[in-house]
Amino acid sequence: MKNLTLLSWNVNGIRALVKKYVYKDLTFLDWLEKESPDVLCLQETKAHPDQLKDNLLNIPNYHANWNAAERKGYSGVVTYSKEKPIDVTYNLSKAHLNNEGRLLITEFENFVLCNGYFPNGKKNAERLQYKMDFYDDFLKLIEEKRSSGKSIIFCGDINTAHKEIDLTHPKANEKISGFLPIERAWMDKVVQTGYIDSLRHLHKDEPNHHSWWSVRNIGARERNVGWRLDYFFISADLLPKMTTAYILTDIMGSDHCPVGLKLQF
Repeated sequence: MKNLTLLSWNVNGIRALVKKYVYKDLTFLDWLEKESPDVLCLQETKAHPDQLKDNLLNIPNYHANWNAAERKGYSGVVTYSKEKPIDVTYNLSKAHLNNEGRLLITEFENFVLCNGYFPNGKKNAERLQYKMDFYDDFLKLIEEKRSSGKSIIFCGDINTAHKEIDLTHPKANEKISGFLPIERAWMDKVVQTGYIDSLRHLHKDEPNHHSWWSVRNIGARERNVGWRLDYFFISADLLPKMTTAYILTDIMGSDHCPVGLKLQF
């Protein structure tokens, strides 16, 4: 049996994060060495590889795959993995969805892993439509891969709280992007299509599982007034392989915290 640990984290700028203490006296790189996940998916890196130092480009024991936005200092994802992927792709089928560096698809022996920084729809109606187009094209993509016999894991900052239990103040936010009926309906569709929200599968009716806290709301994190925006979904065939799913709320350095998934093959 092989145990695998996967972590996902919206870091809100990897260049800033690397300078911070994320847990007690551990810097980000210290923490990564100590935690030693098999895969680490980061979102909102806000960096092109040519802007980074070697300590982030070549982390010992990890292969790094990057997808950066055309606009520097914006969006971006990276997947660090101990095992070299069999294949790496970056794009959805609609070209206009691919210039913000929001997706990395890495294929391994036992599954296809999609690391996504899904769009925020708060700015205006046009941006909300962009988010919904991204959602729909993404689901189409992973369904094509699943129909070809692949097991699917997708993770990242989904930018939507699915159920009322997934945020502190659902009523106050039901007209805000991130908790709109149309966004939540897409999450419903994901589940109905056969993907499992790993954390909610294990903690069905437990509130207060949050992964993001607004920095504009002073003391929100200390009071755990937050949202669950970060997820690991798995295709149903992987459910027997899942051993646990969790949120690392004590890891600092971003307005989000890491979420985790453990599997056994």
